[in-house]
Amino acid sequence: MTLPLPGLALADHEELVKGAEAAGYTDIWSGETNGPDGFTPLALSAAWTQRARLGTGIAGVFQRGPALLAQEAAALADASRGRFVLGIGSSSDRIVEGWNEIPFERPLSKVAETLTFLRAALDGERTASGFKLESAPAQRVPIVLAALRGRMLDLALKRADGAFTNFLPLGGLAKVSAQLSSAPDRFECSVASFCLPGEREAVEPLARFMFSSYITVPVYGAFYRWLGYGEQIEAMTAAWNAGDRAEAAAAAPWELIEEMFIFGSAEQMKERIGAFVEGGITLPILTPITTPDKLKEMIEALAP
Repeated sequence: MTLPLPGLALADHEELVKGAEAAGYTDIWSGETNGPDGFTPLALSAAWTQRARLGTGIAGVFQRGPALLAQEAAALADASRGRFVLGIGSSSDRIVEGWNEIPFERPLSKVAETLTFLRAALDGERTASGFKLESAPAQRVPIVLAALRGRMLDLALKRADGAFTNFLPLGGLAKVSAQLSSAPDRFECSVASFCLPGEREAVEPLARFMFSSYITVPVYGAFYRWLGYGEQIEAMTAAWNAGDRAEAAAAAPWELIEEMFIFGSAEQMKERIGAFVEGGITLPILTPITTPDKLKEMIEALAP
């Protein structure tokens, strides 16, 4: 399950996080966009849970220095008694350059360099820059890379413990899975699964807004073109770039929206999640999107 849950203050998450673990959820992961940072919800969850793994999905490597990332990861590994997974990635040009005013340059190299630093630091070694953690984690911290296209997927395959993908349509899964076909048994392939209960008429406005606002971000547009969907998103992207958000949402291709989101009843959503697992996803990370009063019911309905 992904934190934070929509419309809910962090201080009010405890009951739902404990309930998710009791219902059989194996992992609690954190998103990081324009809400809470990726580490605070997991620090709280470390105190609220006993068994669930805790993972950042993902922490950006541009917004934090590598030593600070290592410190945050070591702290959460300690607080959770070894249940922490560090998910890192380049984030997006909109977040890094647009919001944080940091140049979004050479993202692949930046992720690779940060991965080298973190693996050494978290293993208790002194890095090339001279940094050494005061107290290294007692257990090895797995590192997962946010990876959308070929070269980043290849980097994850060769040097990380898993790959984390996002906004993946089911029809594009085969291309991602093929890229990871030589992965060892313990390699994880995770996907963020956005779950909207209800039929088309109930979910369409929100789904169109979310799809058009994310897939027009340059890194996600490049991802969809790499998957072979460039023609389908062209009109939507042109409208967004012209400043017409309503037209962009209207032009969002419904066939791709249906491929990406998890819609319908609880049974239908679990069936669709199963299709992603059958296609090679080892860890579907569910984001339940509903009103706060219905979150408990939805979390229980989607439990494994």
